[in-house]
Amino acid sequence: MNWECASAVSIGTAHTERGGRCEDRCSSQVFDQAGAPWLAMFVSDGAGSAECGEQGADIAVRTANETVSQLMQLAELPLDESLALQIVNDIRQAISQAADQSQRPARDYACTFLGALTSATGTLVFQIGDGGIVLGGQNGLELAIEPMKGLYENETAFLTQNDAVEILAVRIFPTGVKSIAMFSDGLQRLALDMAKGEPHGPFFEPIFRKMQALTDESRPMIGSALESFLGSSRINDRTDDDKSLAIAVLRV
Repeated sequence: MNWECASAVSIGTAHTERGGRCEDRCSSQVFDQAGAPWLAMFVSDGAGSAECGEQGADIAVRTANETVSQLMQLAELPLDESLALQIVNDIRQAISQAADQSQRPARDYACTFLGALTSATGTLVFQIGDGGIVLGGQNGLELAIEPMKGLYENETAFLTQNDAVEILAVRIFPTGVKSIAMFSDGLQRLALDMAKGEPHGPFFEPIFRKMQALTDESRPMIGSALESFLGSSRINDRTDDDKSLAIAVLRV
Protein backbone atom coordinates (compact mmCIF):
# COMPACT_ATOMS: atom_id res chain seq x y z
CA MET A 1 0.00 0.00 0.00
CA ASN A 2 1.16 3.52 -0.68
CA TRP A 3 -0.23 7.05 -0.61
CA GLU A 4 -0.58 9.16 -3.74
CA CYS A 5 -0.67 12.82 -2.78
CA ALA A 6 -0.70 16.25 -4.39
CA SER A 7 -1.44 19.85 -3.49
CA ALA A 8 -1.93 23.18 -5.23
CA VAL A 9 -3.01 26.77 -4.63
CA SER A 10 -4.57 29.31 -6.99
CA ILE A 11 -5.04 33.02 -6.50
CA GLY A 12 -8.60 34.31 -6.30
CA THR A 13 -9.93 36.66 -8.95
CA ALA A 14 -10.69 39.28 -6.30
CA HIS A 15 -6.98 39.41 -5.45
CA THR A 16 -5.95 39.42 -9.11
CA GLU A 17 -8.21 42.38 -9.88
CA ARG A 18 -6.61 44.52 -7.19
CA GLY A 19 -3.06 43.38 -7.86
CA GLY A 20 -2.84 41.23 -4.76
CA ARG A 21 -1.08 37.95 -4.09
CA CYS A 22 -2.29 34.49 -3.19
CA GLU A 23 -2.43 34.21 0.61
CA ASP A 24 -3.08 30.44 0.77
CA ARG A 25 -0.45 27.78 1.36
CA CYS A 26 -0.75 23.99 1.43
CA SER A 27 1.28 20.80 1.25
CA SER A 28 0.81 17.05 1.02
CA GLN A 29 3.70 14.61 1.36
CA VAL A 30 4.74 11.24 2.74
CA PHE A 31 7.43 10.99 5.43
CA ASP A 32 9.32 7.91 6.63
CA GLN A 33 9.39 7.02 10.32
CA ALA A 34 11.48 3.94 11.13
CA GLY A 35 10.53 2.42 7.78
CA ALA A 36 6.82 3.19 8.11
CA PRO A 37 5.07 5.80 5.92
CA TRP A 38 3.38 8.81 7.49
CA LEU A 39 1.16 11.04 5.37
CA ALA A 40 1.20 14.72 6.38
CA MET A 41 -1.16 17.32 4.91
CA PHE A 42 -1.46 20.99 5.84
CA VAL A 43 -3.48 24.00 4.66
CA SER A 44 -3.27 27.59 5.84
CA ASP A 45 -5.18 30.66 4.67
CA GLY A 46 -3.68 34.03 5.54
CA ALA A 47 -6.30 36.45 6.82
CA GLY A 48 -7.15 39.11 4.25
CA SER A 49 -7.50 41.63 7.07
CA ALA A 50 -3.97 40.93 8.34
CA GLU A 51 -1.05 42.88 6.91
CA CYS A 52 1.20 39.81 6.83
CA GLY A 53 -1.40 37.08 6.43
CA GLU A 54 0.41 35.53 3.49
CA GLN A 55 3.65 35.31 5.48
CA GLY A 56 1.72 33.80 8.39
CA ALA A 57 0.31 31.05 6.17
CA ASP A 58 3.75 30.42 4.70
CA ILE A 59 5.32 30.12 8.15
CA ALA A 60 2.51 27.83 9.31
CA VAL A 61 2.85 25.23 6.55
CA ARG A 62 6.64 25.37 6.44
CA THR A 63 7.00 25.03 10.22
CA ALA A 64 4.49 22.17 10.36
CA ASN A 65 6.51 20.19 7.83
CA GLU A 66 9.77 20.98 9.65
CA THR A 67 8.29 19.75 12.93
CA VAL A 68 7.01 16.53 11.35
CA SER A 69 10.37 15.94 9.67
CA GLN A 70 12.12 16.22 13.05
CA LEU A 71 9.58 13.94 14.76
CA MET A 72 10.19 11.28 12.13
CA GLN A 73 13.63 10.73 13.69
CA LEU A 74 12.03 9.28 16.84
CA ALA A 75 11.98 5.51 17.25
CA GLU A 76 8.35 5.66 18.38
CA LEU A 77 5.77 8.34 17.61
CA PRO A 78 2.25 8.05 19.05
CA LEU A 79 -0.61 9.42 16.98
CA ASP A 80 -2.44 11.49 19.58
CA GLU A 81 -3.53 15.01 20.50
CA SER A 82 -0.07 15.90 21.82
CA LEU A 83 1.24 15.68 18.27
CA ALA A 84 -1.28 18.27 17.05
CA LEU A 85 -0.46 20.53 20.00
CA GLN A 86 3.27 20.35 19.32
CA ILE A 87 2.80 21.33 15.68
CA VAL A 88 0.48 24.22 16.54
CA ASN A 89 2.72 25.49 19.34
CA ASP A 90 5.79 25.32 17.09
CA ILE A 91 3.95 27.38 14.46
CA ARG A 92 2.81 29.95 17.02
CA GLN A 93 6.38 30.29 18.28
CA ALA A 94 7.72 30.72 14.73
CA ILE A 95 5.11 33.40 13.98
CA SER A 96 5.92 35.15 17.27
CA GLN A 97 9.61 35.23 16.33
CA ALA A 98 8.81 36.64 12.88
CA ALA A 99 6.56 39.27 14.44
CA ASP A 100 9.25 40.29 16.95
CA GLN A 101 11.85 40.60 14.19
CA SER A 102 9.49 42.81 12.16
CA GLN A 103 8.35 44.74 15.25
CA ARG A 104 4.75 43.83 14.53
CA PRO A 105 2.02 42.24 16.64
CA ALA A 106 1.47 38.53 16.02
CA ARG A 107 -2.08 39.26 14.84
CA ASP A 108 -0.59 40.82 11.70
CA TYR A 109 0.29 37.23 10.70
CA ALA A 110 -3.21 35.86 11.34
CA CYS A 111 -4.04 32.66 9.45
CA THR A 112 -6.20 29.58 9.67
CA PHE A 113 -4.60 26.16 9.95
CA LEU A 114 -5.71 22.63 9.07
CA GLY A 115 -3.65 19.47 9.52
CA ALA A 116 -3.90 15.73 8.98
CA LEU A 117 -1.42 13.00 9.85
CA THR A 118 -1.97 9.37 8.91
CA SER A 119 0.04 6.36 10.08
CA ALA A 120 -0.61 2.64 10.33
CA THR A 121 -2.56 3.24 13.55
CA GLY A 122 -5.04 5.82 12.29
CA THR A 123 -5.60 9.39 11.16
CA LEU A 124 -5.21 12.53 13.29
CA VAL A 125 -6.95 15.70 12.09
CA PHE A 126 -6.90 19.15 13.68
CA GLN A 127 -8.14 22.58 12.72
CA ILE A 128 -8.30 26.24 13.71
CA GLY A 129 -10.57 28.35 11.51
CA ASP A 130 -12.63 27.68 8.42
CA GLY A 131 -11.94 25.46 5.43
CA GLY A 132 -12.49 21.73 5.60
CA ILE A 133 -11.02 18.26 5.98
CA VAL A 134 -12.90 15.46 4.21
CA LEU A 135 -12.13 11.79 4.84
CA GLY A 136 -13.17 8.88 2.66
CA GLY A 137 -13.56 5.29 3.85
CA GLN A 138 -15.92 2.35 3.83
CA ASN A 139 -18.85 4.55 4.84
CA GLY A 140 -18.27 7.15 2.13
CA LEU A 141 -17.17 10.75 2.61
CA GLU A 142 -17.21 12.50 5.98
CA LEU A 143 -16.52 16.06 7.05
CA ALA A 144 -14.01 15.49 9.85
CA ILE A 145 -14.41 18.83 11.66
CA GLU A 146 -17.05 21.52 11.26
CA PRO A 147 -15.50 24.74 9.88
CA MET A 148 -15.23 27.37 12.60
CA LYS A 149 -17.43 30.44 12.26
CA GLY A 150 -17.48 33.71 14.16
CA LEU A 151 -20.35 35.94 15.19
CA TYR A 152 -20.46 37.68 11.83
CA GLU A 153 -20.40 36.64 8.16
CA ASN A 154 -16.92 35.65 6.93
CA GLU A 155 -15.54 35.75 10.48
CA THR A 156 -13.52 32.80 11.78
CA ALA A 157 -10.78 31.80 14.21
CA PHE A 158 -7.05 32.23 13.63
CA LEU A 159 -3.90 30.49 14.75
CA THR A 160 -2.52 33.71 16.22
CA GLN A 161 -5.31 34.50 18.67
CA ASN A 162 -4.63 34.07 22.38
CA ASP A 163 -7.01 31.15 22.86
CA ALA A 164 -5.96 29.25 19.72
CA VAL A 165 -4.70 26.21 21.62
CA GLU A 166 -7.88 26.06 23.72
CA ILE A 167 -10.21 26.13 20.70
CA LEU A 168 -8.10 23.81 18.54
CA ALA A 169 -10.41 21.06 17.24
CA VAL A 170 -8.81 17.61 17.24
CA ARG A 171 -10.18 14.23 16.17
CA ILE A 172 -8.59 10.81 15.78
CA PHE A 173 -10.00 8.25 13.35
CA PRO A 174 -9.11 4.55 13.41
CA THR A 175 -7.62 2.76 10.44
CA GLY A 176 -9.78 2.63 7.35
CA VAL A 177 -9.27 6.11 5.92
CA LYS A 178 -8.55 5.66 2.22
CA SER A 179 -8.76 9.21 0.90
CA ILE A 180 -8.28 12.69 2.33
CA ALA A 181 -9.02 16.14 0.94
CA MET A 182 -8.16 19.37 2.70
CA PHE A 183 -9.09 22.83 1.46
CA SER A 184 -9.30 26.50 2.41
CA ASP A 185 -12.56 28.42 2.68
CA GLY A 186 -12.27 29.55 -0.94
CA LEU A 187 -13.55 26.10 -1.92
CA GLN A 188 -15.92 25.61 0.99
CA ARG A 189 -19.16 26.40 -0.86
CA LEU A 190 -18.17 24.19 -3.79
CA ALA A 191 -16.84 21.27 -1.77
CA LEU A 192 -19.48 21.14 0.97
CA ASP A 193 -23.25 21.01 1.07
CA MET A 194 -23.50 23.95 3.43
CA ALA A 195 -27.12 23.27 4.40
CA LYS A 196 -26.35 19.71 5.49
CA GLY A 197 -22.76 20.25 6.60
CA GLU A 198 -21.67 17.33 4.44
CA PRO A 199 -19.10 16.82 1.66
CA HIS A 200 -20.39 17.34 -1.87
CA GLY A 201 -19.45 14.02 -3.46
CA PRO A 202 -19.42 15.17 -7.12
CA PHE A 203 -16.66 17.65 -6.27
CA PHE A 204 -14.31 15.09 -4.72
CA GLU A 205 -15.00 11.83 -6.52
CA PRO A 206 -13.48 12.76 -9.93
CA ILE A 207 -10.34 14.05 -8.21
CA PHE A 208 -9.95 10.91 -6.12
CA ARG A 209 -10.42 8.76 -9.25
CA LYS A 210 -7.72 10.71 -11.07
CA MET A 211 -5.35 10.22 -8.15
CA GLN A 212 -6.07 6.47 -8.09
CA ALA A 213 -5.22 6.25 -11.79
CA LEU A 214 -1.84 8.01 -11.61
CA THR A 215 1.02 6.41 -13.51
CA ASP A 216 4.76 7.04 -13.50
CA GLU A 217 4.22 9.28 -16.53
CA SER A 218 1.29 11.30 -15.17
CA ARG A 219 2.43 11.61 -11.55
CA PRO A 220 4.87 14.52 -12.13
CA MET A 221 2.07 16.53 -13.77
CA ILE A 222 -0.66 16.10 -11.17
CA GLY A 223 0.33 19.22 -9.23
CA SER A 224 0.06 21.49 -12.26
CA ALA A 225 -3.18 19.77 -13.30
CA LEU A 226 -4.64 20.45 -9.86
CA GLU A 227 -3.53 24.08 -10.04
CA SER A 228 -5.16 24.45 -13.47
CA PHE A 229 -8.38 22.99 -12.09
CA LEU A 230 -8.40 25.47 -9.20
CA GLY A 231 -7.81 28.36 -11.60
CA SER A 232 -10.42 27.27 -14.15
CA SER A 233 -13.55 29.25 -14.98
CA ARG A 234 -15.58 26.37 -13.56
CA ILE A 235 -14.18 27.24 -10.14
CA ASN A 236 -13.66 30.99 -10.49
CA ASP A 237 -17.24 31.53 -11.64
CA ARG A 238 -18.34 30.38 -8.18
CA THR A 239 -15.68 31.87 -5.91
CA ASP A 240 -13.39 34.90 -6.12
CA ASP A 241 -11.27 33.89 -3.13
CA ASP A 242 -7.88 32.17 -3.05
CA LYS A 243 -8.15 28.38 -3.25
CA SER A 244 -5.92 25.68 -1.80
CA LEU A 245 -6.44 21.93 -2.07
CA ALA A 246 -4.39 19.03 -0.73
CA ILE A 247 -5.39 15.53 -1.86
CA ALA A 248 -4.27 12.02 -0.95
CA VAL A 249 -5.54 8.53 -1.78
CA LEU A 250 -4.38 5.14 -0.55
CA ARG A 251 -3.48 2.73 -3.35
CA VAL A 252 -3.41 -0.98 -2.60
